[in-house]
Amino acid sequence: MRLSTVILPVRPWHKGGRDEWLRAERLGFHTAYTYDHLSWRSFRDGPWYGAVPTLTAAAVVTERLRLGTLVTTPNFRHPVTLAKDLISLDDISGGRITLGIGAGGTGFDATALGQEAWTARERADRFGEFVPLLDRLLTEDSVTYEGTFYSAVEARNIPGCVQRPRLPFAVAATGPRGLKLAAKHGQAWVTTGDPKLFEAGTPEQSVEALRGQMEKLGKACVDIGRDVADLDKILLTGFTPEPGRVLESLDAFVDFAGKHFELGFTEIAVHAPIPDSDFAADQAVFEQIATEGLAQLAR
Repeated sequence: MRLSTVILPVRPWHKGGRDEWLRAERLGFHTAYTYDHLSWRSFRDGPWYGAVPTLTAAAVVTERLRLGTLVTTPNFRHPVTLAKDLISLDDISGGRITLGIGAGGTGFDATALGQEAWTARERADRFGEFVPLLDRLLTEDSVTYEGTFYSAVEARNIPGCVQRPRLPFAVAATGPRGLKLAAKHGQAWVTTGDPKLFEAGTPEQSVEALRGQMEKLGKACVDIGRDVADLDKILLTGFTPEPGRVLESLDAFVDFAGKHFELGFTEIAVHAPIPDSDFAADQAVFEQIATEGLAQLAR
């Protein structure tokens, strides 16, 4: 069982941002992730910093904490340039980077470069090309590829990642095409639950929906001859029914986490508190969960 956190890039580095990453390491979190967006929902009109520079800075000031994105998408990324950034990040961090990667959505990122928002099918089509190409770029010295959406011409990525054969992918997916990508290319699978249940569903319905997602992931692995136990299963909290309950108290966290670890999740990620936002929570409770939560679950 692992407990990780998500630090949204909303604080200037020298005015609290740096301290959050250091605190995450001090509290013993397994990984500290950040969103890879250009802006996000209720934070759109406030400060929001880039994921790659933020993770680079975090890599310099931390020593043990794993670092990553939840999640990077094709909405404004290209595999060739992303691969170069990731190889550099993996080097600077000493091999502590995990790439959370997903197909993307219809938020602000989707049209920021001037394009029309892609349909769900178009996002899945691009994702299906993006992930295998990125896999090659991170494992081969030189890649030439001509696809429907992406191309690479003798793209050089020497010396490659510190982690071999490449840094791990945590693939966010719930549909059949995305789950196939997770089964084939992922070292981990990520979900936020069933979005249809967020506002009107119950915790019990959410658990059953997640159980169904687990079963579909298992089938996708069986179809390619892979043991589903080889993949870590990550639950990003905050998007299931009663999202605030997870960090309401130590007991509430233990109850929530216990039910989801029983489903087969190996890692739970909780958002670091941000006052006056959707992720507001008591900092003292958050720190208690970080330091005592897993020990309570192990009893």
